[in-house]
Amino acid sequence: MNKGVISKPPGQAGIMATILAHFWFKMFGTMGFTSVFFVGYVYLLRHPASAVTIIPATPLDQWLGFQPWALPVYLSLWAYVSLPAVLMLSRREIVEYGFRVALPCLAGLAIFYFWPNAIAPADIDWKQYPGVAFLKNVDTAGNAFPSLHVATAVFSALWLHWRIRLLRLGRGLEWLNIVWCVAIAYSTMAVKQHVALDVLAGTLLGLGTAWLTGLKAHACGGSLPQPR
Repeated sequence: MNKGVISKPPGQAGIMATILAHFWFKMFGTMGFTSVFFVGYVYLLRHPASAVTIIPATPLDQWLGFQPWALPVYLSLWAYVSLPAVLMLSRREIVEYGFRVALPCLAGLAIFYFWPNAIAPADIDWKQYPGVAFLKNVDTAGNAFPSLHVATAVFSALWLHWRIRLLRLGRGLEWLNIVWCVAIAYSTMAVKQHVALDVLAGTLLGLGTAWLTGLKAHACGGSLPQPR
């Protein structure tokens, strides 16, 4: 990672400059990464390599009813996971982050290949909920354990936490980051895409891979790279 340091923390103008730095590279890079990931994800979803295991529900899942209002929160993941790269200044840093965030994705896909799994269909008439019905048609309840929705949210949350602190953006954004991540994890159960065991496994996957990929650069102290 580039070791150049900006000695003066960015103010509001600096934050906007950070967001706009390599803006199109960030946007199209994120779109390309997501598209490649979904090719593999959907292929394994539609063509499991072996018999599919049903992940059991817990008492928490039985207590937590279907909540259609949570769909926008669930879908907000796609904006949320783009934020760490948005707060990066150099192309090299963005590319390195792309390799890092690939780790939980590849780990999850490997699990889905060697151990296809799903949750049991919910006893709900999805036709009454068109938005959720569309989600169910695109992303069925397969590839459940671990929840990559949760894993990538947790991974992004930790990297965002490190970026927010590095850029000194304030405690308010740190708390907003935590609340948003928890809300996304909750929404996966609220819209009946995942059960609690999926969420637990996804959380552990996100925590573990974020720590491994960010240990040297951030947890042990990082510097703010010069834009280029």
